[in-house]
Amino acid sequence: MNRNPAQDRAHWERTADELLLAVRPYASDRHALVRLPGVASANGAWSDGLEGFARTFLLAGFRLRGADGADPHGFAEWYARGLAAGTDPDSAERWPTFAESNQAKVEAASVALALHETRPWIWDRLTDGVRQRVLDWLGLMVSAGMPDNNWIWFQGVTEAFARTAGGSWLQDDLDRTIALTDAWYAGDGWYSDGLSGGEHRNFDHYNGWAMHLYPLWFCRILGDAAPAGLLDRYRARLRRFLADQRLLVGANGSPLIQGRSLTYRFAALAPVWTGAVFDATPLAPGETRALASRMLDHFAGHGAVDRDGLLTLGWHRPFRGLLQTYSGPASPYWASKGLIGLVLPPTHPVWTAQATTLAVEREDEARALAAPGWLVSATASDGVVRVVDHGGDHTDPARPHSDDPCYARIAYSTHAAPEMPVDPTSGAAGPAPGPLDNAAVLVDERGRASHRRPATRISLDGATAVSRSRAHWPEDGAWNPFDGPGTRYALGPWITVGSALRGSVEIRAVRVDPVAGEVATAPGDSAPLTPLRIGGWALAVDDRESAQACAASGGRAEVRGAGGLRSVLIALHGLGDAEVVRGRDANPLGAASATPVVRTPGPVAYATPYVAAVHLGGAGLPADDLPAVTTRAEATALVVEVAWPGGVRDTIRLPSPAGVADPWGRLGRS
Repeated sequence: MNRNPAQDRAHWERTADELLLAVRPYASDRHALVRLPGVASANGAWSDGLEGFARTFLLAGFRLRGADGADPHGFAEWYARGLAAGTDPDSAERWPTFAESNQAKVEAASVALALHETRPWIWDRLTDGVRQRVLDWLGLMVSAGMPDNNWIWFQGVTEAFARTAGGSWLQDDLDRTIALTDAWYAGDGWYSDGLSGGEHRNFDHYNGWAMHLYPLWFCRILGDAAPAGLLDRYRARLRRFLADQRLLVGANGSPLIQGRSLTYRFAALAPVWTGAVFDATPLAPGETRALASRMLDHFAGHGAVDRDGLLTLGWHRPFRGLLQTYSGPASPYWASKGLIGLVLPPTHPVWTAQATTLAVEREDEARALAAPGWLVSATASDGVVRVVDHGGDHTDPARPHSDDPCYARIAYSTHAAPEMPVDPTSGAAGPAPGPLDNAAVLVDERGRASHRRPATRISLDGATAVSRSRAHWPEDGAWNPFDGPGTRYALGPWITVGSALRGSVEIRAVRVDPVAGEVATAPGDSAPLTPLRIGGWALAVDDRESAQACAASGGRAEVRGAGGLRSVLIALHGLGDAEVVRGRDANPLGAASATPVVRTPGPVAYATPYVAAVHLGGAGLPADDLPAVTTRAEATALVVEVAWPGGVRDTIRLPSPAGVADPWGRLGRS
C-alpha cells in the first residue's frame, strides 16, 4: 500500500488491487478458501478460509462495479472459480454450511453483496448449475436463527439477493429484520446494536459499518420491490448520524478507538461512503473525500499492512489484545467496507471536488450525544477528539460484568487507546490488576481494582454527565472482559462519577456510598481498606525515552506520548499524591505505554467529593488553564461547581444512591 498517496481515485483503485492481489498466494487451488497466515479464530481454519474469500470478494465487487466491469487483473474470473468450488458439495474446497459454521452466515452477506454489485460480470456469466448451487447455499439462511443484533442483516441482504435471483427467501424474515432495526433505533441517527437487558446500550462502530450500511444496501438490492418509504427512512437516519460522525474522526485521520472489532480499522468509513452513494449525507463532497483519504492514509502509514501486503490483526501494529475470539487472519478484511466509494464512478463529485479540511480542524466543537450518552470535545489546535462515556457499555444491566476496556472506560479518543488485556488464551498477564486508565475504581486489600460495568446513566446535560455503578471484583481475581456463565463477583459500594468536559480538560468528580441496609454509615465514614484510584489517559510512549516521558510530583502526573501528545492528571479535591504507571505490550498504539493515576491517601470516605482534572492534548496543561473548583452539599447530593477560564460555569451534581435498589444482592453470578 502506497504510504504517500495522492488524493485521487487512482490511488484508491491501486490500494484495492494491491490488497486483492496480496491474498492470492494463500488461496486454495480453485480459490474458494483464502487461508491467510496466523492464529485461527475460535471458528476454526475452515470458517476462516471462507472469511478470506468472502471479505476480499466484497472488495472485488466494489472495485468492479465502479470500473464498470473493467478488469485488468481478472478478479471476476478468479472469484467466479471460487464460487463454483465453494458451493460444490463434492469439492475439497467446499464452504461450510451455516449448521457447520455459524460464522458462515456473516460471510454469506458479503458474498450476496458482491454478487449483486457484479451481476453483469460474474453472476450472469456463471453456468446455470453453479448459480443454482450458490442459491442453494445461500438458501440455507431462510428461517435460520440469528442473534438479535446486526446479524439479522446478514439474513436480510442474503435473502434480498436471493429474491432477485430466483432463490429462496421468506417475507417473515425480511419483516422481522426491518421491525427489529426500528426497535433498536435510539434517535438522532444512532442505533443500538441490539438491546442489552431490553435497553439501548450497545453503541460502537457497528452503528455505522453494519446498522446503517446493510439497510440501505438491502433497499439497493431490492430496488422497486423494497417496502414503500423504507429507503427514505434509512437515508434520513444516516444523514443525521453523519452529522455526529464527522466530529468523531481526529485530524490524524483516526476514528474513535472504542468498541469491539477494531481490527476492521477503516471499515469505519462505511457510513461515510454509503452516505455519498445514497445521497444521504450532510457532508460536502470535498469533506467526504478528505475524511476518507485521511483515514485510509492514517492506517497505511501506521503498520496496518505488512511487508507482504496483508492486513494485520491489530490497530496500528499487530496487537492481539484488542481482538475478539471470532477474530481470525482474514477478519481485518471487513475493512473492504472502507473502500465502498469505489462503486461511485470517476465523475462523481467526491472524486472531482477539491478535498477540504476536516471538521475538527476548522473549529472547536463540543456537544452532548443523547443516544449513546457521550460528551464530545474536539479541539482544532491539536486535532484531538475526546469522548466521555456515561451511556452505553454494551452489557446487560441485570448482572455484573468484568470491564471490557473498549466499552467500560470513562473516556475514549482518536489519539489515545485504552490499556487492553492480552488475549486470555495466550496465558500472558494483563498490564495491571484491573482497570487502570480512564477509570474510577476502588482498590481492595489484594491490590485489585473494581470493575464498572454495568453503569447507569444518571444525567446528560450540556457539557456535563453523571453515571453510577456498583463496584465489583471477579472472585477468581482474573481480569477478563470475556466473562461468561459461572463468573462470580464480590460486590462493594456504589461509585457515582460525574464529568464536565470543555476543550482538552475533563473535570472528573467521584463519590462513593455504601449499599443501603448493608452497613450503617454516616457521611465521611471510611470504606474498609479500599482507597479510591482515578486514572487518566494512557499514552504510547517512545521506548527509548520512556523514563523521561513520565513525571509525577505531588498531586500532578504527566505523560509525554510519542508524537508530542500530553496526558496530565491533577488532584483537585480530596486526593493524594499522583504517580505514573508504566505498561508493556498493553497498548495497541505502541509497545511501551504509561498512565497517570492519583488515589486517596487512605481508605475512601463515603459521601465525600473527590475531584481531578484529566487532560489530553497536543500541549501540556498550564495552571492558568485549570478551572476553579468548589464543592458543597445540597441535602443528600454533592455539588461540584466548575468555573472555567473565560467565565463559563458548569455544575456537576452527584446524587445519593440512597433508596436505589440493589440489583444483585451480596454476590453476583454471571
